[in-house]
Amino acid sequence: MAHSLRLGSVSFKKGRRLSASDVAALREAGLAEVIAAKLNAADIGEDTAASRIATAVAGEAVQVAAAFTGRVNLFAGARGLLRLDPARIDAINAIDESVTIATLPDFAPVEPGQMLATVKIIPFAAPAAAVEQAESLAADGGQPLAVLPYRPLSVALIQTRLPGVKDSVLDKTIVVTRERVEAFGGTLVHEARCDHDEGALTDRIAAMPPADLLLIAGASAITDRRDVLPAAIERAGGTVEHFGMPVDPGNLLLLGQLGGKPVLGLPGCARSPKLNGFDWVLQRIAAGKPPGRAEVMRMGVGGLLAEIPTRPSPRAGGEAEPQLRAPRVTALVLAAGRSSRMGSTNKLLAEVNGAPLVARAVDAALASQAATVIVVTGHQGESVARVLADRPVTFVHNPAFGDGLSSSLRAGLAAVPSASDAVVVCLGDMPRVASAVIDRLIAAYAPLEGRAICVPTTHGKQGNPVLWDRAYFAEMAAITGDTGAKRLIGQHADRLCEVPVDDAGILYDVDTPDLLARFTATVSEPDPASAGSWPG
Repeated sequence: MAHSLRLGSVSFKKGRRLSASDVAALREAGLAEVIAAKLNAADIGEDTAASRIATAVAGEAVQVAAAFTGRVNLFAGARGLLRLDPARIDAINAIDESVTIATLPDFAPVEPGQMLATVKIIPFAAPAAAVEQAESLAADGGQPLAVLPYRPLSVALIQTRLPGVKDSVLDKTIVVTRERVEAFGGTLVHEARCDHDEGALTDRIAAMPPADLLLIAGASAITDRRDVLPAAIERAGGTVEHFGMPVDPGNLLLLGQLGGKPVLGLPGCARSPKLNGFDWVLQRIAAGKPPGRAEVMRMGVGGLLAEIPTRPSPRAGGEAEPQLRAPRVTALVLAAGRSSRMGSTNKLLAEVNGAPLVARAVDAALASQAATVIVVTGHQGESVARVLADRPVTFVHNPAFGDGLSSSLRAGLAAVPSASDAVVVCLGDMPRVASAVIDRLIAAYAPLEGRAICVPTTHGKQGNPVLWDRAYFAEMAAITGDTGAKRLIGQHADRLCEVPVDDAGILYDVDTPDLLARFTATVSEPDPASAGSWPG
């Protein structure tokens, strides 16, 4: 479908691959024709093309999300600095108008889970030649997009004194410096003070214990290369690589080396916690890429910091805006039922290939991109919790499990962390749901774009699990009886996103002795935690 369509009972989103039953439904709705795109042999579908290019460009500490509607988002897997090869990113963007990559700036400080880039294929496919050329460019010289994680630096600080300088000023400098260093995972291992004199500072430098980085805060600003700080560094056996930087505040920073380790002469603004040029240099040192003269002199573009009072500090520890980070989704595995159709057997505890049946649903959730996994127990709850005790999940017991599925859903929702944006509700008796299905639901989830409820479908049939935005938690908790939340879907069709998956496991549950026996006979099939799809 080239355009979304809603007419009577027919509601098709743009990009839907039309099946024979879809065409029949369109005809029944009175439509004789629609506008559609037809791929030829030289095209690669948008999701596949975006995934291939995203995988090719992603380097160290970069997480690649599942594709949806031709888009693949890349997220930081660690706290650090984003490193790009801008020339190769530009070259990939220039290959064909169907291939696009948008990124944060080079050397941007990033937090775990923050979005770094997005690969988007302009609907609905890309030429195979363009995808192959993009992969070739990405492979030429290492991946062009990576995160350099901060390393735990050991840092030493020397402060010089002049008559009249209060100790409280020097004490405050220690606090501010320690906070800066610890924000990058480092440690301020030593602090010393001496007179603001070349000889005294030389002796103090020579007496300092080993550290990854030496900082020197002078009582008076450095005026030139012959001043006290640079002269003492050279007299102690070090070198001065560069003095000054095109960043304001931070102009009077000095860059040096001593014994193969970096030495920084700090500008006066480094005594303040406000963002300044010292922060940018410290970031790069912590990320294992100490800047030289050329790198410092290229910081001028974007280096006017004094007039940007709202600019975020890299050590503030604040989160990225919601639209710029990966969604936090909790997986809720409901495992509290009586298994009434199984007779005396609790199907969830039935051993299948050396593990209880419920473990397959839990392991699929753990292998997915869900941030946390909650297991709701009820009938024989202690036994269910015991067989899952070695797995990193949170258990919630539902003493009212006899009231039906809705009571377990309510108990689980109450335990979802407040930081979670959404919940994906999984059923403990559906052992063939793959982690890839959960990941595809998470990739589709975008409430700002109208995709707040995500349901997997195969061959036109809706299945489980279902992902729900937090906005629906209250309605879900209000449901009563032996029913889940799927009946709410019809009430929110405008916020529904059907997610096609090639996986019949979303329709398969084990609720009779015969189905359990048949499933047990197929345990040679791959584990759902790692499988991409299952045979029907």
